Amino acid sequence: MLFQIIDEALLCHVGFVDKGQPFVIPTLAWRIDETIFLHGSRGSRMLNVLRSGTGICVTFSLLDGLVMARSAFYHSANYLSAVVLGKARSLDSKQEKLQALEQFMERIAPRRWPQVRSPSRQELEATDVFALSLDEASVKVRAGDPGDPDKDLGFPVWAGTIPVRQVFGPMQDADNLDPAHAKPDYRSAFLDRWTER
Repeated sequence: MLFQIIDEALLCHVGFVDKGQPFVIPTLAWRIDETIFLHGSRGSRMLNVLRSGTGICVTFSLLDGLVMARSAFYHSANYLSAVVLGKARSLDSKQEKLQALEQFMERIAPRRWPQVRSPSRQELEATDVFALSLDEASVKVRAGDPGDPDKDLGFPVWAGTIPVRQVFGPMQDADNLDPAHAKPDYRSAFLDRWTER
């Protein structure tokens, strides 16, 4: 279940404390085996904190539905979430960094890495990639109907779930794209990794 949540979510939130001030930063993440990876500009606050060895908290969330109960108190949401704690390790070798970035692109758009321009030396030096083990992780899931108590079941109001789904629409060409370029189907990469819950 942990792997499924991370692989489907793509977007995570990284929590950390810098100079006594808490921050939570949204970013994209990807998983290879039992490790998640984060990347960004070498000068960013988040990556500077990661480089210092400070402990972080990374969360992933998937919202499946809004749960409408018969009383205001029992309204809820159906969701899957994962929390990962630990200290991230910087990928210092150029080869290790390139391999991780290639895996990232393959998660988003399979077979695209060999088609695009490789990162220049300057671009690679301006980018940090960090690895975080999934050794300390937990999952929380809420599913099903509202939890109304028996005394509320006869209350005259609709109860149930409003499903929520993330949808990938048709791919849109960049305004400056040469129309001679064929359009690949990257949407299927996301559809194939999702399962009905």
